[in-house]
Amino acid sequence: MVTPDPRARLLQLASQQGASLSGLSELIGRNSTYLQQFVRKGSPRKLEETDRRTLARFFGVDESELGAPEENSSVGTVTPKRGEWVDVPRLPLGASAGSGALALEEAPIGAFRFSARWLREQGLDPAQLSAIRVEGDSMEGTLRDGDEILVDRSPRPLRDGIHVVRTGDALLVKRLDTSRPGTIALVSDNPAYRTLELPSEDVQVIGRVVWKSGRL
Repeated sequence: MVTPDPRARLLQLASQQGASLSGLSELIGRNSTYLQQFVRKGSPRKLEETDRRTLARFFGVDESELGAPEENSSVGTVTPKRGEWVDVPRLPLGASAGSGALALEEAPIGAFRFSARWLREQGLDPAQLSAIRVEGDSMEGTLRDGDEILVDRSPRPLRDGIHVVRTGDALLVKRLDTSRPGTIALVSDNPAYRTLELPSEDVQVIGRVVWKSGRL
């Protein structure tokens, strides 16, 4: 079996996930240029075990893909044993429940910890989950400004419900109505906001909202 070059593999995974090397460096508690130097200059020569494990868990890959010896590797998204916990990355952006929030930087700034058993019971794949903050009051009654939501990015047939979508550079959290062919209606739960009707091709569905938490 050919062992992948960990530097090239890290770049590939970061590109697929839409994460920056500086953001990933902060995820593992390093300065913002740490992984850039690892990839471009070969310094350090290899990732430390704790850094490698954190990155493997974030990307959902075996540690061997990032340079771990085969006998010491572990898979980031293996089915967890009973009683284990899963860290879901928290992204530093908001899904607007108002007029629209820009979504340009998506490197993680932390994580929410969920019971692996609970995620399995809900049919959720940890590798397809991320947590973001709600901004604005257009979903008031269901979601409040400042709530944290869990977004499931698993590829599934589109159905009505609350989703995070991208329109242009704006990231929105809205209830979707797909009853009209070729059109997606973005519906606000707050009656003070009008429904937005857009051509389907102008709406990129990021994922379905499957959980929320909020301050009392």
